[in-house]
Amino acid sequence: MSLAQDQFEGLAGFRLALRRFLAFSEVATLAAGVTSQQYQAMLVIKTHPEGRIPIKDLADQLLIKHNGAVQLVDRLVSAGMAVRLSAPSDRRSVLVALTSGGEAMLAELAAAQVPELLKHETLLADSLRRLRRIAFPKAG
Repeated sequence: MSLAQDQFEGLAGFRLALRRFLAFSEVATLAAGVTSQQYQAMLVIKTHPEGRIPIKDLADQLLIKHNGAVQLVDRLVSAGMAVRLSAPSDRRSVLVALTSGGEAMLAELAAAQVPELLKHETLLADSLRRLRRIAFPKAG
């Protein structure tokens, strides 16, 4: 498949918007005292049904190995942002939930991140429109 210049520009624009947002996110999370990975983990925990998640599922959603997720949860627990719970159906399985401090931290960070992401809406939308031509060349 040969891509047109417009499609390369779509890819470049999309990546630029992501890099700008992620750079902002990195600074914002570090200023709040957490890493970007901890913030992402808190988002995953918050959005999982019942507000708690097995560590295996957390690892899967973060695209990290199980032992990496265990270490990440250790750091969240040490920081007072999360707690470990025994799964009601299987006492050997460990669930992770946010503490009230974790909930507050997440709410504060998310409130700052949404407007920043929306600042890049035009670039993202234009880039996606260009990229749509890759999958649907006749509809473009």
